[in-house]
Amino acid sequence: MLIIVKNKDTLLVDDFKFRCSIGKKGFNKKKREGDFATPTGTFRLGNIYYRADRTQKPFSKIKSIPIKKNMGWCDDPKSKFYNKLIKIKKNLKVRYEKLYRKDNKYDLLILIKYNYENVIKFKGSAIFLHLTKNFFPTNGCITLNKKDFLILSKLINNKTKIKIN
Repeated sequence: MLIIVKNKDTLLVDDFKFRCSIGKKGFNKKKREGDFATPTGTFRLGNIYYRADRTQKPFSKIKSIPIKKNMGWCDDPKSKFYNKLIKIKKNLKVRYEKLYRKDNKYDLLILIKYNYENVIKFKGSAIFLHLTKNFFPTNGCITLNKKDFLILSKLINNKTKIKIN
């Protein structure tokens, strides 16, 4: 199965057409950390992460992991943990994206495995498919509303890829 991000506001999967949003600077073949662009290419998906205190575990063939208060995603190119899930500790001296947030953006998210297996520093990190209520442009992620995210999670499996034009 293939998820297709057709343009800045359309995501297609099977017979479903969902409204989405992408990075403030649009698509970019040469994604860089902090450039506010969504990387182009075809990528595998990672796990689904969810806030168990706010939403039920989504029905999916992809592994779902509850988000804990100490979970973060390293976006510090100088760190050996760059573009990886980390445990947040008080004396942690790396930059990271907190997954347990006050807003609802990360109540449900799927990792897009961009720059993930063979990590290249400064090439970009923390590219997720996550929730939105307003479809404002993102820092590089792709967003869906919760209803559509839950439909998508039922359709995908471990072999599903996302093609971002």
